[in-house]
Amino acid sequence: MATGGCHCGAVRFEVELPDEPVEAWHCNCSICSTTGYLHIFVPHEQFTLLEGREALQSYRFGTRAAEHLFCRHCGTKSFYQPRSHPEAWSVHAKCLDTEIRLDVVEFDGRNWEKNRAAMDAGEGDG
Repeated sequence: MATGGCHCGAVRFEVELPDEPVEAWHCNCSICSTTGYLHIFVPHEQFTLLEGREALQSYRFGTRAAEHLFCRHCGTKSFYQPRSHPEAWSVHAKCLDTEIRLDVVEFDGRNWEKNRAAMDAGEGDG
């Protein structure tokens, strides 16, 4: 188990992670490149929000399929519901309490539809 949360501590969570190295996506879409977000996808049943449900603020853009959740106090997005993995949360690797060894996969989110289709067909990396 690993724990993590936002900068101010209002949002806290616990996740069950696979053995290290843990796969993490580095995406170049507009929001990920702006925030430096590093995605670890965790199935919903392996994620527990411990504190801070009332501190979460939702933001949607573009297709509105993803629900970005920010702490309304400090502005940190420590996890969110991505459109790429509707069965999982995306946890920000940099918001975990302990550093873990990562296997970083590049994902071209600027061309999301094309690259997601290639991944689904087994033609590309993350």
